[in-house]
Amino acid sequence: MERFDAIIVGAGPAGSTSAYRLARAGARVLLVDKARFPRDKPCGGGLTLRAVKQLPPGLDVEPVVEHVVDRMELRLRYGRSFARRGKGPLILMTQRRRLDAHLAEQAAAVGADFRDGVKVTGVEAGAVTVDGRRIEVDAIVGADGANGTTARALGLGGGFAYGVAFEGNVRYGPVTEERYRSLAAIELGSIPGGYGWVFPKGDHVNVGVGGWESEGPKLRTHLTELCAEHGIAEADVESLRGHRLPLRRPGSVLARGSSLVVGDAAGLVDPLSGDGMYEAFVSSRLAAEAILGLLAGRAESLDAYGDAVQRALGPMISASWGAKVALDRFPRLTFALGRSPLAWGVVERLLNGEIGSPRDQRGAARMPLRLIEALAKLAGDPGRDFRPEAQTS
Repeated sequence: MERFDAIIVGAGPAGSTSAYRLARAGARVLLVDKARFPRDKPCGGGLTLRAVKQLPPGLDVEPVVEHVVDRMELRLRYGRSFARRGKGPLILMTQRRRLDAHLAEQAAAVGADFRDGVKVTGVEAGAVTVDGRRIEVDAIVGADGANGTTARALGLGGGFAYGVAFEGNVRYGPVTEERYRSLAAIELGSIPGGYGWVFPKGDHVNVGVGGWESEGPKLRTHLTELCAEHGIAEADVESLRGHRLPLRRPGSVLARGSSLVVGDAAGLVDPLSGDGMYEAFVSSRLAAEAILGLLAGRAESLDAYGDAVQRALGPMISASWGAKVALDRFPRLTFALGRSPLAWGVVERLLNGEIGSPRDQRGAARMPLRLIEALAKLAGDPGRDFRPEAQTS
């Protein structure tokens, strides 16, 4: 019977970086995925500088970067708009087909045993059955995404709210490469609970829309409208696909005993942006630290991981929920506050990782943020239970 220190089920960004960290620290790690790599995943494919800074030392994504964004253009209900340029790169654009394969290869290069195209048929405390073979492990990491089964089998996660997204690709030709060079175009206010986007890649742009789960039946119509506003013929959109975005609720259990969940499997998607890369890399770092502590005998369980995730990500999740409902309920006022130079400075510092959440901002730039927080409270304040004071009260 095979035995490993840890098994990671799912080789997306959270799973592969968890494997990389553990293997580089000397642990015997098995990384498995049901798909054959390279495989694609629905995703806008943006890596903020904030996310990149959370990658483990020695892991470089430069080989799979297709485009560098340093400008953002935001528009409200296809009307009023503004554009801002960063002092440097803001978002590195890639494709999940390339990124995920690269991260898994890098994990294998530092010693993880990577097996793709395998089926996990049983998960229990201390053991996982892979392709009919029972493998004993000291720690289990569920990293199989929003639709994975590992978290459920371990009694973890759950209690999620969901967003939905629908996206596709348009090759340069039908759209002009020059129009979207270095630019992330964001369309606000036209989709309840979300936005539309146009992101440049190597030989195409990615176009998409996302919003509340209830918007699912309307997403194709929303995408048609987005394309029309950008002069894109719907017939030119290729590789259309939809997906769910898991949004963790307070109280969701992320670890128990010798098991934990990371990334989308833990519901760690930003409620406002729908991005989960930063959260994937942060949770993989915290997971590896917890598992190494367990393996070394410094901890009796992985239970403390959940509190560590809350401390690291809770303030930003709270702020994102607030901005999300403020934009839904008071779109014109929230947009006006967001376009102020003070607010853009905060957004840029968030994107490049200078601050962890809007609450870390000091000085005059706090003024528009406080006003958005006030609007969030009027709209129901769904982020209040993620704040540090709520966790200690």
